[in-house]
Amino acid sequence: MKDNFVIMIESFHIGDVGNQHNVHELPPDKLKIREIVHIDIANDPIASADYKEDEDPSKFRSQKTGRGPLTGKDWKHNVQPVMTCYKLVTCEFKWFGLQTRIEGFIQKAERRLFTNFHRQVFCWIDRWYGLTMEDIRAIEDNTKEELDRQRHQGEVRGMRADD
Repeated sequence: MKDNFVIMIESFHIGDVGNQHNVHELPPDKLKIREIVHIDIANDPIASADYKEDEDPSKFRSQKTGRGPLTGKDWKHNVQPVMTCYKLVTCEFKWFGLQTRIEGFIQKAERRLFTNFHRQVFCWIDRWYGLTMEDIRAIEDNTKEELDRQRHQGEVRGMRADD
């Protein structure tokens, strides 16, 4: 497929409540076709297969920071600090007859992935809060080694596609 299949994810992490209109500085033609999808890590529905009570921001409270739980529909206006992860997902699948269906499927899967991941980031705050850059680099090195090991000898793992 070479040039006929592209998935590109660009991210900006900004200390606001998600009120930036064009953080990725898209030109007018791209802005016109862009779809904004808001993800609320505390209130959006989660597939039962993905739900874990200890990864539920509406129930979690950090022992280290006192943050959480994130409750109510307006929680993002009632907590400090707050950050929005602006994601620009570009998906191109240039194959006649399948393009619309495959691109829609990929966008849906990305939303699910981002929702689950950012719920985990919030609920795992006690694992990473206060780490030094040296600590983070050591974790990255260990993670790389473990992933390499799993790729070579482990069984297939990860998120399953739901249609």
